[in-house]
Amino acid sequence: MIITVNAEPREVQATTLADALPELGFTSAALATALNGTFVPRDARPATPLTDGDRLEVLAPMQGG
Repeated sequence: MIITVNAEPREVQATTLADALPELGFTSAALATALNGTFVPRDARPATPLTDGDRLEVLAPMQGG
C-alpha cells in the first residue's frame, strides 16, 4: 500500500504502525508518531492499523546545539 510518510509517498507491506516503522527505517525507541493528524502513543502502535492513503508523521529527537 502507499502511505505518505513525512510528506513523501512510500510503499509499505506492513499492516500496523508498529511493523511499518522498522520497514521504513525508523529503529529508534525515541520516536513520536502521528497518523492522519492524531498522536499515536508507543504502546498503541501494534494495534494501530494502516490503510492505503494514510498520512504518517514521524519525529525523532536530534542531537546538537
